[in-house]
Amino acid sequence: MTTPSTSRARRGRRLLGLTAAGLLLVGAIPGTASAAEPDPRVGLGAGWLDAQSAISNLEQVAHRDKPAGFVDPTNPGNGGYYNSDLAFGGRYAFQGNYNGFTITDVANPAEPTLVTSVVCPGGQGDLSVQGNLLFMSVEETRGRVDCGTNPNVGTRFQGVRIFDISDVRNPVQVAGVQLCRGSHTHTVVTDPRDADNIYLYVSGTASVRPATTMEGCNNNAADGENPSRWRIDVIKVPVAAPQNAAVVNQPRLFQDPNTGRVDGLQNGPVTPRHPSGSTWSPTPNTNACHDITAYPEIGLAAGACQGNGILIDISDPTNPKRIDEVADPNFAYWHSATFNNDGTKVIFTDEWGGGSGARCRDTDQPQWGANAIFDIVDRKMTFASYYKLPVPQSLQENCVAHNGSLIPVPGRDIMMQAWYQGGISVFDFTDSAHPREIAFFDRGPVNANSLVLGGFWSAYWYNGNLYGNEIARGFDVFKLTPSAHLSAAEIEAAGQVKLAGFNAQGQPRISWTPSFALVRAYHDQVVRAGAIDPALSAEVDTALSRAGEFAADGRRFAAEAQLRTLADKLDAAPHGTLRQAVVNLADTFNPRVAATVGPAEPTGSNGWYTGDVTLTLTGLIAGMWTGQYSIDDGVTWVDVPASGVATISADVKGPVRYRAVDGAGNTSRQGSQWLKIDKTAPVVQVSGLTDGTSYGDSGAVTVDWTVTDTGSGPGINPDSALLDGKRVARGATVALSSLPLGGHTLVVTAKDKAGNTTTRSVTFTTTASFADLQALVDGYRSAGTVSAGNADKLTTSLGKAGAAASAGQSAEAVTHLTAFLDQARALNAVGARNLLVRDAQALIDQLDR
Repeated sequence: MTTPSTSRARRGRRLLGLTAAGLLLVGAIPGTASAAEPDPRVGLGAGWLDAQSAISNLEQVAHRDKPAGFVDPTNPGNGGYYNSDLAFGGRYAFQGNYNGFTITDVANPAEPTLVTSVVCPGGQGDLSVQGNLLFMSVEETRGRVDCGTNPNVGTRFQGVRIFDISDVRNPVQVAGVQLCRGSHTHTVVTDPRDADNIYLYVSGTASVRPATTMEGCNNNAADGENPSRWRIDVIKVPVAAPQNAAVVNQPRLFQDPNTGRVDGLQNGPVTPRHPSGSTWSPTPNTNACHDITAYPEIGLAAGACQGNGILIDISDPTNPKRIDEVADPNFAYWHSATFNNDGTKVIFTDEWGGGSGARCRDTDQPQWGANAIFDIVDRKMTFASYYKLPVPQSLQENCVAHNGSLIPVPGRDIMMQAWYQGGISVFDFTDSAHPREIAFFDRGPVNANSLVLGGFWSAYWYNGNLYGNEIARGFDVFKLTPSAHLSAAEIEAAGQVKLAGFNAQGQPRISWTPSFALVRAYHDQVVRAGAIDPALSAEVDTALSRAGEFAADGRRFAAEAQLRTLADKLDAAPHGTLRQAVVNLADTFNPRVAATVGPAEPTGSNGWYTGDVTLTLTGLIAGMWTGQYSIDDGVTWVDVPASGVATISADVKGPVRYRAVDGAGNTSRQGSQWLKIDKTAPVVQVSGLTDGTSYGDSGAVTVDWTVTDTGSGPGINPDSALLDGKRVARGATVALSSLPLGGHTLVVTAKDKAGNTTTRSVTFTTTASFADLQALVDGYRSAGTVSAGNADKLTTSLGKAGAAASAGQSAEAVTHLTAFLDQARALNAVGARNLLVRDAQALIDQLDR
C-alpha cells in the first residue's frame, strides 16, 4: 500500500437521512462496501502527469503517456482529445480517443509499445474488435467520412466506422454506416449459427441530425410517424464483405406491449429533483440506450438505457426483444451493464453527473452514482444491493461509476471498474447483497484548483493483466497482488484464462482449464470461508505437493492416483467444487474415458449391427486430450473428432479399444467396447446355369448354389430357390423341355447371421431347334413312348424340313413341318404329343417371320 507524502485526515462519508425516494431501497444500503481507515486515497496531491497515487493489492506494471496527436500539451482537459474506451485483439490493445485511435502491442505488459495511431476525429471513439475488423463509434458533428480534421469541409459522418486491421500498422477504413443519432456506443453481437456475419447494436444519444444530412431522420414525437428516437440500430456486417454493412433492423426496445407506444418506459424523473436535492443531471428519460452488453452464450443482453435497466433476449440477433425492465429512483442515468460469468447477476452503473461532475463527495450517499446489483432469476431481475467507490473524492475530481469488466477468478464474481478520477476499484460481488472492495488504484486530481476532466474512462482485465485508459493521462497496466482478499493461486488461475480478444460490451463465457493453480484457488476459498477442517486442509496441501512432484517427474499415473485418493476424502457438501477440480486435474494425467455406442440396441440379428455405429467418448478435456479408437487391437489408432463422437463404418467383430492422447503424445489407460458390425451381405454363387444364356429344350440342367459370408457367417443357406416363382430344390435336375419356351428366372435368397440379405438372380432362355426336336423324338423312341414306326415317320418329315430350311427353302420346310405336326398329333402319348407339337409350331413360326 502506498501512502502519499502529503496527507490529511480522511473525511468520513456522512450518511444523510434517506429521501422519500431512497426509502424504497433502504434495506439494500448496508450491502454497500466501506473502506478501511485511514484510506490513502484521501488527499492525494494534484498534477497532470505527476499527481500522487495510492495503490492497494495491485502493482502498477507500466504507464504510457498519450502520444502526439492525441493530447493538447497546453490543455490536458481539451475535450477533442479525451481517451475513451478500450478493446483487445490478440497481442494488441486498441485505445479509443475523441480524435481517433491508437494500437498498442501489449505482448509484454511491462513494455507496452505503440504500433500506430490513426487520426480520425468525431468522438466518442468507442472501439470494438472482431477478427480483422475494428468498429468505431462516431457521434460528434465534426466527424467526416474521410476522417478529415477540418469540420467545416467534407461530408459529415455520424455513425459507425469500420476499419480493416489485418495489417495493424496500416488500418484502412472500408465502410461507414450513417445513423440518425450517430453512435455513442455500440455492441458486437455474434451468432453461433451464423459465422458469416457480425451484428452491431448501436446506441445513439446525440440530438437527431437534420434530414438534410441523412434522409429519413426526424425529431418526431413518440406518437409521430416513425420517430428517430426510442430505438436502437442493428447493423449486419458480412465478414467477407464489410463494405456491405447496413442497418437491418431498428427495434423499439422501449415499447409498451399493451398500448404499443414506443416510449413505454421511464420518460422522466419521478421526483422534481434528484434525491441529493440537486437538479437531475442527466435526466432519466428512456429514449435510447447508453450501453448494451451482450452475452451470446446465454442468449441475453443487458441494456443500460438512460431511465431504465432492461434485459433483452438476443437468441435472434437481428430481432432483440425486451423481456424485463427495472427502474430506480436514485439513478440519474443508467449507463452500462456487466453480467457475472454464469449469467445469474447483472450490474448496472449510474453515471450521475454525466461523468463530468464530482459525484463521489463525502456528502454523497452510497446509492447515488453507484452500481446497482441485480440477481437474475427465471430471466427476471431482482435488486440485491448497491456498490459505490468506498472513499470520497475531492471537488476537483470528476467521479462516478463507469466502465469495467469481470476478473476471471474461479468460483468468485470479481469486477474491476473505472471511476474517472476516483481511479480503479476492484470489488467482489459473489455475495450480491454484500459487495466489498478488495483492491484499488487512484491518482490525485489533474488540477488542484479546478475540476479538469480526467481519470479512468475504462478499466478492463485481459489475459492476466488489468488495463486502464486514462482520459487525460494515457494508458496504464496493472497486475493483482496476493492479499487477505485474493490468494496467489486465485490470481494465477485467473491469469491462465487466455482470450483471443475482448470487447467489454460483448461479454464472453469464461472457462478454466484444470490446473494445480485452479485446485489451490478453490482450496484457498474453502479455507477463507472456514469450510474445511485444518487437518483435512493440510492433507490437501500435502497431496497437491506430492502430485505436483510426480507430475514434474513425468509420473503421470502416480500423480493421478494421488489426486483421486484426495478427491475421495473431499466428500462433504462444502467441498463439492474443490473435489470436482481435483477430479478434473486427475483427468489431465489420465482421464477416465468412457464410451457408448449408438444406436444403443443392435440394428441386426444376434447382437450384430448392420449399419454405421457411433462411438461417443466422454471424460475428454477439450483442448488437452483428444480421443482415439482402434478396431485392430491397437495396431492403428484413429482420432475422434473434437465433438467426441466418431463414426465406425468398417466391419468389426471384437473389442474396439479407445483412449485419450495429449499434445505431447501421452496416452491414458485404454478401455474397450465389444462390438459386432457386419454391413456386408453374403455372397451367393449359382452353378448349372449361366446368366443370359440360351439352352435348347431337349437338354437338362442341374441347379445348384453356394453361400459364403466372411462377417457374421451364413445364417440361412436355402435348400430351395424359386424358378419362375416355383420352388426348386438345391441340386435338382431340371428337364428344360418341362419349361415353356422363352425367358426364365432363377432367384436364390440368402441371409447371414447379422440379418443382411442377398438375392441372386439368373436369367436364361429355352429354345426349340431341328436338332432339339430330333433329340426329343430319339428319346421317346428309346423310352418306348413313341413306337419305332411313328418315330421313323417323324424323323423323315423332320429331316426333310431341316434340309429345306438349310437350303433356304422356308415354304418347303414349313410344308414338311406341317406334315410332322399332323404325325405328332396322331400320337397316343399325351406328353410327347404336346411337346413335339409345341416345338414344331415354334419352328414354323420362326420360318414364317
